Amino acid sequence: NTKSRRKMATLKVSDSVPAPSDDAEQLRTAFEGWGTNEDLIISILAHRSAEQRKVIRQAYHETYGEDLLKTLDKELSNDFERAILLWTLEPGERDALLANEATKRWTSSNQVLMEVACTRTSTQLLHARQAYHARYKKSLEEDVAHHTTGDFRKLLVSLVTSYRYEGDEVNMTLAKQEAKLVHEKIKDKHYNDEDVIRILSTRSKAQINATFNRYQDDHGEEILKSLEEGDDDDKFLALLRSTIQCLTRPELYFVDVLRSAINKTGTDEGALTRIVTTRAEIDLKVIGEEYQRRNSIPLEKAITKDTRG
Repeated sequence: NTKSRRKMATLKVSDSVPAPSDDAEQLRTAFEGWGTNEDLIISILAHRSAEQRKVIRQAYHETYGEDLLKTLDKELSNDFERAILLWTLEPGERDALLANEATKRWTSSNQVLMEVACTRTSTQLLHARQAYHARYKKSLEEDVAHHTTGDFRKLLVSLVTSYRYEGDEVNMTLAKQEAKLVHEKIKDKHYNDEDVIRILSTRSKAQINATFNRYQDDHGEEILKSLEEGDDDDKFLALLRSTIQCLTRPELYFVDVLRSAINKTGTDEGALTRIVTTRAEIDLKVIGEEYQRRNSIPLEKAITKDTRG
């Protein structure tokens, strides 16, 4: 329903919050009434930070002997339930769940695997991989490798197993060399070249940015522009473009995904929920500003306008 969706669109952490035990008690009340009180659930969970939500889950478990997530799953229905459920998970668990779902679907879900691998910090990705072990009793990379083939497998397994350096230092000589190398591969349409995949999956984001800035200086066009000259139906090329966007300008990538999720016939709730819940505590504000700049409508308004029902 639009009302709860409008509230989900404004996930914000409150400045002052009650004790976790009080929150747990309020949630219990929300579940026990005649018909679950969704507004009350949102008023609590949508305004607590990841750390606070974790403590509320513990308090709920200690007091009622039940896992809050299982109770939510039982009590809530539809897309709204999914949003609250994803939001209540710890970030690593949430990424593990999103990645696991993506390994069970067809090619379009490769985008989700790439998004998790490229828009998280090295530590966040590591946490997701650890949470994946704990929950699914196997590794994220073995599921990704099993689910994909050919070039997709080469790129995605490299991306999900990466542990990039996070510092700002860059090697300008290397940037010049690798810009030249990438340019040659793109010119010959060798998009799946192992050096291209190696650079995208191992270099730090700062180094990749330096390389692609150098690319633009030396060759007079942005790398993404060069990659637009390929075949529109080439799914691997599309994934490669998104990978570069996620590593260099993630907010632009998220704006594009949100725009197509909102403009689809029948909103793509999955993409909408995924981005709102995974970016709310990171850069949703920046994404929102960029969205408004490019679509001249506030993101919140676009979401609620399009998600009636």
